[in-house]
Amino acid sequence: MPTGNAAVQRGFSYLAVLFLVALTAAGLAALGQAWSTAAQREKERELEFRGSEIARAMRSYYQATPTPPRQYPATLEELLEDRRGPVVRRHLRRLYADPFTGRPDWELVPEPGQVDRYSGLRSRSTQPLLRAAAPDGTPTPTAAARVFSALAQGDGQAVQAPLPAEAPSAPAAAVSSAR
Repeated sequence: MPTGNAAVQRGFSYLAVLFLVALTAAGLAALGQAWSTAAQREKERELEFRGSEIARAMRSYYQATPTPPRQYPATLEELLEDRRGPVVRRHLRRLYADPFTGRPDWELVPEPGQVDRYSGLRSRSTQPLLRAAAPDGTPTPTAAARVFSALAQGDGQAVQAPLPAEAPSAPAAAVSSAR
């Protein structure tokens, strides 16, 4: 059995190793939280980009209507191949997946006054957003509250419409998976 200094030194070494393990665990937890926040911000940027691109394609479809009255698409697949004219137009190269759900299952928002045509879309995810306001200042606490609208206004830019407090009265269509 060791006596004196050897026993005291082993106790301090053990305590130092425990302290080092605890400090490493705290540092890794903080790093994991930072990575999680960075991943969330990237998903939100992708949601903004993809939603805006699809809304832009809906506006393009609307403006390319060959004969009046102009109309918005009935499905997102119509943006991939617009066969309304003599030449097939492609307003969107591919159907983007929702970054929060991982699938192209966007919820379509009906055009005012027309239940079978859609002028906007939103995510189906109810995950809270870090940035709780759209670029126009509209409060958007969740991904589903962020509506990307193709409604033309004056200069043809997208209008960001807020989500109604209750469920929409018109049925919203689900989008089938991409080809």
